[in-house]
Amino acid sequence: MPSVEMLGDNRVEDIRWLCSLSESELDLLISLKEMAIRRASIIGHESLSNKFDLKMLRGLGFVLMQQLNERLGDNPEVAESVSGCVDGSNLVKHEIKEEFREMGVEELMTYIRSDRKKRIAELLGDDDDDDDTVTVKKKKKNKG
Repeated sequence: MPSVEMLGDNRVEDIRWLCSLSESELDLLISLKEMAIRRASIIGHESLSNKFDLKMLRGLGFVLMQQLNERLGDNPEVAESVSGCVDGSNLVKHEIKEEFREMGVEELMTYIRSDRKKRIAELLGDDDDDDDTVTVKKKKKNKG
């Protein structure tokens, strides 16, 4: 049976927030994490990539969306549409969608393991079918 250990160092609140993200928002966070891992490897400090946990990625996503809003907001032609897009993004919201607000650990893991949210597992790490724990670890894609 899944337990709190499956969250690793991640807070339940952050996992709830992660579950509330859209596919494009998950893509952004996954790309940020991959970029951090790649950059840390290039400069020879792989240990830095471990600092890009879910809490850090949540903060980075928030800052990037705010920066986007400010930079593109200066252009009157796109200001209104960009502002609406950024304001509607779950990356900048502190409140979690109602459907996830009260979810417990077991419900969250069921949601993460469902076919429609396999992307969330990419940010948390792989989970084996035999093992009910999820740990935060690096994820590398094979490029061919």
